[in-house]
Order: sequence, then C-alpha cells, then structure tokens
Amino acid sequence: MPNPDTALTDTRRWLERAVIGLNLCPFAKAPHIKGQIHYAVCASAEPEPLLGQLREELRALAAADPAARETTLLVVPYQLADFLDFNDFLDRADQLLGELDLDGTLQIAPFHPRFQFAGTAADDITNATNQAPYPTLHLIREASIDRAVAAFPEAETIFEANMATLRGLGPSGWAALEVGPSGPGAAAPTEETGS
Repeated sequence: MPNPDTALTDTRRWLERAVIGLNLCPFAKAPHIKGQIHYAVCASAEPEPLLGQLREELRALAAADPAARETTLLVVPYQLADFLDFNDFLDRADQLLGELDLDGTLQIAPFHPRFQFAGTAADDITNATNQAPYPTLHLIREASIDRAVAAFPEAETIFEANMATLRGLGPSGWAALEVGPSGPGAAAPTEETGS
C-alpha cells in the first residue's frame, strides 16, 4: 500500500505527464503552474470517513478564493478499488453536493485506475483519459467550467482529440508514461483484498 505522500507524488506525476503532458485537459496547466490545485488524500479504508472528508473539501473549495484554490483533487488510495463500487459512491457524492446546496456551484469529476466508459472493453486505451493512479474525485467550480467553455467554444472536440491521442499512443505508449502507482507494494488496491 502506498503511504499518503507516495499517493500524492503519483497523482502529481500523472497530472503532469498525462493530463497536462498529453493535453488531455487544456484547462489543467494554468492552475497547476499557479499552484491553485489543492491535493488531499483520504487515509481511511471506510466510506463514511471519506464522505466526511469530501464534505469538508467541498465546503473548503466553495469558501476559498479561486485565485488561491481553483480546484481540488481528493485521492482515495485505500478503498473503492472496484470501479462499480466507485460508481456507486459517486451517487452518494452527488447527493452530498445537493445536501450542501452546492449543486450548480461545484461538480465532481471521476478518475479511477480501472475507469471504463460505457460501451468500451476494459482494455480499450481510450478509457485512459479518466484513469488516474488511484480513485480520485476532482472537485471543480462550475464558474471555472463556464470560463473554460467560453475560452474554448468547441470544448466537445476535446473528447474526440483525446480519443485520437490515446489511440495513437497505444497501450505501450501509455505504459511508457509511467503514470500508475509507484514503488514496491504501491499497486492500486485490488478487488480481491478490498483494500
């Protein structure tokens, strides 16, 4: 199992090499360079403490000055290894947005080591657009999305460009980026152990 510092290091490396390096999200580079991305790790292996931490991270992001904290990545290395369990948790996360009256102010984007788009095979390289080293909840300001779409009016082409980039890269090219979990024993949690 990775320690929290390793999980953060791996997540930053993935952001720099894959998300920014491959330009999978044209809007990620500026907040990264300006130090406006807040990173947090959930050290618990249980869903209730994760919900509690998610609640606090959502409140903190909503209250923060965007110039200081534009977005948050909540990394979850010790639970939700099964992608279906992760999807189930996303329903609870969206309910939490509503409970906090933050629906329409913030949204949560999912990333997971085994992320799989509907209608694709598990090993389809295009799934890698949403594959992070560990289950990760990306907390985003709706206002940031609105600004990004205004600056990039054909935002829907990003998805198509990402698919083409990943198909061109192929599985071996993706593996060469070394954006998965690092270190001995630092593999992403498995469904078998549930850890």
